[in-house]
Amino acid sequence: MSNTTLAAVATRLSETSVQAALDAEPLAWPDALPDDAWCMSPELVSLYGTPRWDALDEAGRRRLAFFECVNFFTLNIHGERALMEGITRRLYARDLADHTHYLHHFLAEENQHMTWFGGFCRRYAGKIYPDRKLVLPREHAPGEEDVLFFARVLVFELLVDTFNRRMAKDARLHPLVREINRRHHEDESRHLAFGRLLVEDLWRRHAPNWSEATRAAVPGYMAAYLTATWREYYNPDVYKDAGFAEPIRVAREVFASEAATARRAEIESRCVRVLRELGLWPTPAAGDSLEAAS
Repeated sequence: MSNTTLAAVATRLSETSVQAALDAEPLAWPDALPDDAWCMSPELVSLYGTPRWDALDEAGRRRLAFFECVNFFTLNIHGERALMEGITRRLYARDLADHTHYLHHFLAEENQHMTWFGGFCRRYAGKIYPDRKLVLPREHAPGEEDVLFFARVLVFELLVDTFNRRMAKDARLHPLVREINRRHHEDESRHLAFGRLLVEDLWRRHAPNWSEATRAAVPGYMAAYLTATWREYYNPDVYKDAGFAEPIRVAREVFASEAATARRAEIESRCVRVLRELGLWPTPAAGDSLEAAS
């Protein structure tokens, strides 16, 4: 894949983004959500398939789904804020100069997404959950920081998009929730098309100049990042707001449950496949599962 090909894709995506912005209509925000509204597909709720889910009545399940929706939208806010900060620092950098026109559209769309997610959380939950991700600075080989940054963006957006696609089609959900997920998926489909090609291009250009140890460490780093991202979907604050005692214990217990482990493996399969195709995923030993590798 040549840089010329990536530039052509960026140009085409820019044209699509312009048209999408022209066609967009404002979201309709109701004053309140009905108490019985589903805001997260039950099958995507972290406790689904566990004894704790079975013990909840219908009202309890919908209340939990609401706060999991707030957490999901909160994760998008924090993730997109970090993405925007990272891209802004890289605007007009030599490696990205040919794609700056699309990166401006990328940033505008991510900013719009944050208004949707933040609007929902502030209007209906009165808050946004805090960002607890800890990033430790370290030294990087030339180009490595860019490869890892855009690879992390790709992982985050692949996971989110799987949730978006499923909830956009779920007729059980409140129309506003469905519409936010639908619009986000439409924009993210362009971001993912660009992001995958960009990661491939950056990896192809920079990795050959690194030490063998640096190249070998990248797949393990990406697997660890995927696991760290998943951890945020099991937020003790959600369980506390939904009425569970010992929310930290609930988060640990549910994360390790058979049902949640299987669900993560199914949802992340697309992400793992893309990373493996790019050469950014560990080669599992015989008998290793995706969850073990991540």
